[in-house]
Amino acid sequence: MSGPASPGWLLVALCAATGAYCLLRMRSGVEEQRRAAGGEALMGFGMAVMSVPGTAFTPPPWTWPFYAAVFGGAALRALWAVRTGSHHLHHLVGAAAMVYMAVVMAGSPAPGHGHGHGGAGVPLLNGMLLLYFSGYVLLSGVRLLPVAAVAGGGRAAGWGDRPELARACRLSMGIGMLAMLLTL
Repeated sequence: MSGPASPGWLLVALCAATGAYCLLRMRSGVEEQRRAAGGEALMGFGMAVMSVPGTAFTPPPWTWPFYAAVFGGAALRALWAVRTGSHHLHHLVGAAAMVYMAVVMAGSPAPGHGHGHGGAGVPLLNGMLLLYFSGYVLLSGVRLLPVAAVAGGGRAAGWGDRPELARACRLSMGIGMLAMLLTL
């Protein structure tokens, strides 16, 4: 990321912690939660890697097309899954945003410019993504208001079955996506 390194490292830590928690959620007994958690773990770790400050590491040129391909595959998977539920539509938008950022970063001058952040993206597309993720963050924040954590007929909920933690995970990834789009 361009600018001071501290916010970049905080974003890396937030996204990596979110990805790690999503891996824990993959142990859920509910198949749909496991599937969603896998996509969210990919997003969390991908966002963490893309957020590493440019002063710490300058990736080789093949990195950005690789990210575009990985998240393009995730977008296709989400597009296929959209027919079964609306949450997959958000995964589709998130994966497409990651492809967009990777393409913009690939076209930006890399040496000394922090992973290519600060390149000229498509202003209309960037604005639409910022608007979408701003709304998503606000809606996710509202959804964090007290939630009854009931899972599996009254027994204690495991780490993978805590709806309030899953919502907090989605909120933090939305905030991370906003931060990344703002630097584009």
